[in-house]
Amino acid sequence: MTSDTPARRRARVFSRRRSAPSRARRRMGAAVRMLAALVLAGGVYTAFTPGAFADDDVQLSAAAQEGKALFDNSCISCHGRDGQGVDDRGPSLIGVGAASVEFQVSTGRMPMTRQEAQAEEKAPQFNDDQTRQLAQYVQEIGGGPEIPEGRLDVDLKQDPDALARGGELFRVNCTSCHGFGGGGGALSSGKFAPALHDPTAREIYAAMLSGPQNMPVFGDNQLTPEQKKQIITYIQVQLQDDKDPGGLFNLGRYGPSTEGMAIFLVGITLLVFTSLWIAGKS
Repeated sequence: MTSDTPARRRARVFSRRRSAPSRARRRMGAAVRMLAALVLAGGVYTAFTPGAFADDDVQLSAAAQEGKALFDNSCISCHGRDGQGVDDRGPSLIGVGAASVEFQVSTGRMPMTRQEAQAEEKAPQFNDDQTRQLAQYVQEIGGGPEIPEGRLDVDLKQDPDALARGGELFRVNCTSCHGFGGGGGALSSGKFAPALHDPTAREIYAAMLSGPQNMPVFGDNQLTPEQKKQIITYIQVQLQDDKDPGGLFNLGRYGPSTEGMAIFLVGITLLVFTSLWIAGKS
């Protein structure tokens, strides 16, 4: 067993002093590498997602210039300059696209009357041309999903099976909120899914692209454009045109619950009066 001489103790002290700066340098090097990685990731994100910020120098089309005038007069107080949003008043519109603007403005949900759990449908404050101009302005400053041009439903003469496929897609993706009969339904926190008896094909397509309120976004990866058109065809033909396929009284289209209750009440009432009539005759 070797003795712990003063020389050896001094050597251990000097060794620890030499190793301490080495550990500090390693930690500093790791921090520098982490910072460099974060800066690189941020630079790559900024380079490949230019639509995340509005471009002050973008050259607007004639329609977008008209839309900007409408926006500055009616929307800027809540959504801010160039659609950047205002805290506690209105969200940023960068990246929402023309589809979202068309849905919200054409259905009167925007501008909102007051801050509530959900923007409710009301008479629109802009006509169709003004709505398209507003949508074009938001599209050009921030990008996002757009409603495709052309027909937004399916010609059943050319594709008679589209109605059945649209019904299947509707039952899988839409009935949990809008109901099997398209009557809408209550959601959490004071929100609700609206009825589908009145919206146009363009409004339905825009809603699927933009996902307003609690509605999920059905991008082209979730539902192809053709599948969206099939759903719209089913809604228009089965829920809007053929309003009561089951009879004269739809009873809210809530299913067997209301139908069973109605049959029970009507049946019991008829039985009671029939019994009284028979008793009076006997």
